[in-house]
Formats: sequence, structure tokens, C-alpha cells
Amino acid sequence: MLTEKIVALPDGRKLRAVVAGEQGPLVVFEAGMSAPGSSWIHTQREISARCRTLSYDRAGYGGSDVDPQDRTLDRIVDDLTALLDALGEKEPVVLVGHSWGGPIIRLFADRAPERVAGMVFVDATLAEVMSSKNAKIAARFFALLGLLARFGGKGLIKKATFRNGISPEISAADLAIMTRDYASARAMQAGSREARQIVAALPVLRRLQAAGTPDVPTVCLQAGLVERGMTEWRPKFNQWAADLMAAVPRGKMIVVEEAGHLIPQETPAVVRETIFGVVEQLP
Repeated sequence: MLTEKIVALPDGRKLRAVVAGEQGPLVVFEAGMSAPGSSWIHTQREISARCRTLSYDRAGYGGSDVDPQDRTLDRIVDDLTALLDALGEKEPVVLVGHSWGGPIIRLFADRAPERVAGMVFVDATLAEVMSSKNAKIAARFFALLGLLARFGGKGLIKKATFRNGISPEISAADLAIMTRDYASARAMQAGSREARQIVAALPVLRRLQAAGTPDVPTVCLQAGLVERGMTEWRPKFNQWAADLMAAVPRGKMIVVEEAGHLIPQETPAVVRETIFGVVEQLP
């Protein structure tokens, strides 16, 4: 059963967290930019059958307070660390990060490798893909979607976001929750605030990629479906990801041929089995 918790951070802000599962290691889900914690609702429910799980709304999303400070990559990881500390989670965790969640779990692992038991990158953002130009476009795009959500365009946001469709494995109830939290002015405003900090984060991300990740079971899932605007970039994107995984002692890359960027919503079974595969390698 998924259980909501409101967790207070040291500065008094509150984050909405969702926990589930009663045994095994803790699997922590980190969503992409503009995406709330509920984007993982289906996968979290499945993984919690065998593991303890945690998803959460980053500051400004869903049920979490807005952060008055800039939403830098460092600030986001500060919040994740404080959230785990507040929940009393001191043992190593399995980190799962989609899109912008990838850099977040990279920085967390760089700061505290002893707290990481395994890693799953799901079409994670790389410095080579997110140029300064693309970062500025993303910030403006999320701001525009925020206005669209405010003035009754939630259906258009849903259609544009899930353009490759949703897996039939995901229930209508879970999709409704996911859409409620995502196709909202609040989520888009939070995404825009994060996107405005991408340029400043690029040097950090390059350093993190050069430094590598801890020697733990690590899998990178990459989209195989070439979406609009990705004809030139998708092969390069996947090759850069493959090069990073080749440098990881226990790294592995899987291309999900039938999925686009939203792998967790388009092919959730692959994500589920990948996470279970990482967990099975833990002591």
C-alpha cells in the first residue's frame, strides 16, 4: 500500500513523500524535470512487492512546499539528503533516476558513495545533450505549459507529453493521479525554475560524468525509439550513455527499442525487471 508522509526539512519546508513496502533495500525514485513523484506510481507499486520504496515531490511539485531559493542541482540534492535523514534512512539505497533525475542521483552518489547500493539511470540527462541553448528553450517551454495548464489546456499537455501512448499495464486510476499532478501550472512552474539552473549545472554534470559512479550494480536504460527532433541526437545520446556505462565496473546499458523518452510510462515492465535485477545483485 502506498502511504503518504509529509516530511519537514531542517529549514521548515515540507516535502510530500510516498512510501511502500515492508522488507528489502530501499529503492528511491527520482523524477524528471517538470514531473511529480507520482510519475513513478505504477512502478513504485510493483517494486514495493519485494522492496521498500520511496518517491517524493521535489520542492514546488504536487504536495511539497515551494523553495524560496534557486533550484540548483546542489539544492535539489541537499533536499534529497535531508529527506532521507529525516526518514531515518541511513543504509545504502538503490537510486532510480529518470531524465533530470539522472544528474540528481549522480550528484548524490558523488557526495555519499557509501549510501548507494545500486543505480538505475532511465534515459538520464547528459551534459552533451543539454546545451545552454536547449536549457533556455526548456525553461521557456515549461513556463508556456504552465500558462496552458492555468487556462484550461491540461488535455493538450497530456496529449503532447504522452505522444507515444501509455502502457496498458498502467491503470486508469494511476494515470489519472499522474496526470493530475503533472498537467498542472504548479508542476510546470517548478520545472521552469529547475530548467533555469541547467546552464549553471553543466560544469558540475561534466565533472560527475568524468568521475564516474560508485562500484555498485548499475544499469542505464536508453530509449530506442527515435522521436521527433531526435533523429540526429538519439544515436549520439545512446552512444554517450554506452561510453559512460563501459567505464562503470558493474555497469550495463540496455536500449529499449520500442520506447521513447518516457520509458517508465511506455514500457514499465522493463523498468521493473531492471530494478529487480539490480536488487538481486545486492549482498
